[in-house]
Amino acid sequence: MLTSHSFPPLVIRGRSLLPIVQGGMGVGISAHRLAGSVAREGALGTIASIDLRHHHHDLIELCRQSPDRATLERANLTALAREIHAAKVLSDGHGMIAVNVMKAVNAQADYVRVACESGADAIVMGAGLPLDLPDMTQGHDIALIPILSDSRGVALVLKKWMKKGRLPDAVVIEHPAHAGGHLGVTNLADLHDPRFDFLRVLEELDAVFTSLGVSRKDVPLIVAGGINSHEAVRELLTAGASGVQLGTPFAVTEEGDAHPNFKRVLAEATPEDIVEFVSVTGLPARAVKTPWLMRYLRHETKIREKIGALKHVCPTALECLSVCGWRDGVEKFGHFCIDTRLAAALRGDVANGLFFRGREALPFGTAIRSVHDLIELLLTGATRPAVAGRWAFSLG
Repeated sequence: MLTSHSFPPLVIRGRSLLPIVQGGMGVGISAHRLAGSVAREGALGTIASIDLRHHHHDLIELCRQSPDRATLERANLTALAREIHAAKVLSDGHGMIAVNVMKAVNAQADYVRVACESGADAIVMGAGLPLDLPDMTQGHDIALIPILSDSRGVALVLKKWMKKGRLPDAVVIEHPAHAGGHLGVTNLADLHDPRFDFLRVLEELDAVFTSLGVSRKDVPLIVAGGINSHEAVRELLTAGASGVQLGTPFAVTEEGDAHPNFKRVLAEATPEDIVEFVSVTGLPARAVKTPWLMRYLRHETKIREKIGALKHVCPTALECLSVCGWRDGVEKFGHFCIDTRLAAALRGDVANGLFFRGREALPFGTAIRSVHDLIELLLTGATRPAVAGRWAFSLG
């Protein structure tokens, strides 16, 4: 654990943490090994809830034998419970283990229930306004952390939750112009809207908190997107943030749960290799220009004109998203199976996978370093010599 740094702790639900949060990354990119390792350092590690069965050979075999929706959903819930338990064991009582649940998935209520029943310390919810999250967790002692992008969204959630007698235990403010994966805007043209600037949001929220009679100490603000250096961490924490969240830099650590090829693709990507496009969710997304994505983008207009308004059978039977451009025939959305493409990336299939990534350069460049090294660099600026071979890869 890192014990020597100059920043105040991030306090969530009475627990003092390092002011570093590892963002949730599905499908299977942030599972028990990454989240547990981050928590072991005294920070907040996050398991992405969706489709974790890919890390469990017995569940994959079960789904192969019975590829129906009920079996797939049951397998994913079993996998989530296993991953939470394994992360808690690995964390050795340090830090916190959160579960990220996307508001946009059909099984959101089941993921939340399993997270609560399996001993997760927090639930983080984005990809939509989590207005009913307090109702879904009634009776459970668990931290609730919404992901939002501007002060207007935060104000709305605060007001709705306060009517239910609950405050968020923290709020993640994600900047869509810098984050990886699905981004918190409805149109690509809105990515660089000034309303998302961290300093502006922090300033506007001071007024929001005052008007609602809420203390900033009661609702820590965690900023996310494009944070890749000790200097950036210092600037944002000095400006009033209580913590910072990172995704891509953690995804490429030695302890990251994805295949080494996945880490190599992300670590070696240049700014010219990263592109924004519309996902099957209808939300803008950011990823590396790998062979499949380049083929898709070259033919995107033709695909939309030819089949954009046609409905299709879900190719995996999982029916993972509540709204899917491919399955539902939503013409302005993307048209491919996102679960299949993300699972291919997890396995390291460079030719066929969808590799989500943030825009900024990584703290260690193309080097793959440990979770401890990353946290130490972010909080102290120190870079120790690399120690090779601490983790061997396995999808089981």
